[in-house]
Amino acid sequence: MELIFDYAPLWMFVLLLILLFLGVPIAFSLAGTGALFALLLWGYDSTALLTSGAWNIMNNYTLIAIPLFIFMSILLEKSNIISDLFDAIYKWSGPLRGGLAITVIIVGAIIGAISGVVAAGVIGLGLIALPHMMRYKYNENLSLGTVMAGGTLGQLIPPSLNMVVYGAITGVSVSSLFAGGLSAGLLLITLFILYILFMAYKNPKNAPALLKEERVSLKEKFIALRAVILPLLLIILVLGSIFAGVATPTEGAAVGVIGTILIAVATKRLSWLKAKEAVKESGKMTGMVAWILIGAAIFSAVFSGIGGNQMVSELAANAPGGEWGVLIFALIFILILGMFLETMALIMLAAPIISPIIIEAGFDPLWWAILFMVVLQMAFLTPPFGFAIFYLKSAVGDKVSISKIYKATVPFIIIQLIAVILIILLPVLITWLPNIMSR
Repeated sequence: MELIFDYAPLWMFVLLLILLFLGVPIAFSLAGTGALFALLLWGYDSTALLTSGAWNIMNNYTLIAIPLFIFMSILLEKSNIISDLFDAIYKWSGPLRGGLAITVIIVGAIIGAISGVVAAGVIGLGLIALPHMMRYKYNENLSLGTVMAGGTLGQLIPPSLNMVVYGAITGVSVSSLFAGGLSAGLLLITLFILYILFMAYKNPKNAPALLKEERVSLKEKFIALRAVILPLLLIILVLGSIFAGVATPTEGAAVGVIGTILIAVATKRLSWLKAKEAVKESGKMTGMVAWILIGAAIFSAVFSGIGGNQMVSELAANAPGGEWGVLIFALIFILILGMFLETMALIMLAAPIISPIIIEAGFDPLWWAILFMVVLQMAFLTPPFGFAIFYLKSAVGDKVSISKIYKATVPFIIIQLIAVILIILLPVLITWLPNIMSR
């Protein structure tokens, strides 16, 4: 028993990884690992610790935004707004080499700004955009990677569910997180588009332009823009109310749901059947997210109770290079966890451990929070358990092998690493908007 207790934090992660590799759902892997170690080390007296961890999550007001934003994203999917957005923007960018891939990035950003749900972005773009890219014989790696990169922008472009969770756990202002996330999102959009243009002009076969006979007139382009107006109004309504301080993120989410319903009704795309399906699906997804948060809370409570936080703190403190060594250690720690854990679970586990260490080292809490989110976005693409990989696989089925999807993530992971380096060297890239808001 002494051997178990001495190395309990390490054994907890070993058991967690074994359960994940065996295919046990992440929520139950986390909760089961935490409960098992609690019972082994403290017996039945540990039940109060486990239930209090779950209750604290369930009783967090900020997290009410999660089911609301999920409901928004599913309503958007049911009303085919994503398809209209893609069609409208592609009519403008199609004549440009790589225009289809650039459209994917822009539409992914808009989807992220409307719903904040990565699954909606990746799966929606995989079903709508990828067939077009294949038809125009785009480079397969570029096509797959662009869909995943564009779809995961919902992790950074507010309203982001992961930012809501991070803010609830660490106490960092969610409104400031949203502002910093928008700055970081714009940086990544720029880097992604520059890469697409480089690939397109390096070899036109990688990303050909729309054929002349398929291009539309200027009049048709302006008519197509009608599909963009209502979603943009919704973005302004949700983010504007939050950034202006009129509404909290939770209240902004409620405003977003009402706005989405009004748009769907006004465009005659919401029937009672679709509304019932949206409620049912959002309930399922919310339940999944809730179980992940509860499982992570149980794991974190036990991990902290057996000295896991102290162990990680000591490792960080002993890292060479002073505060920069601590920062590099923290980034590597998150990257490694991101290879195996779902992002919300990762936030629940890593944020309470790593964030205080970084702040103690003298770094700005908001800057670190946004850097954390950028690194976390990489987790969506990082093998073996990058969720964007499996979202895309579910959309394409047997048409594309998982190994090809893995390969397609590599250039975009490198681009995200470049973004991380730029943010570290030039913090103003992500702090300019929060600074403007705070004046």
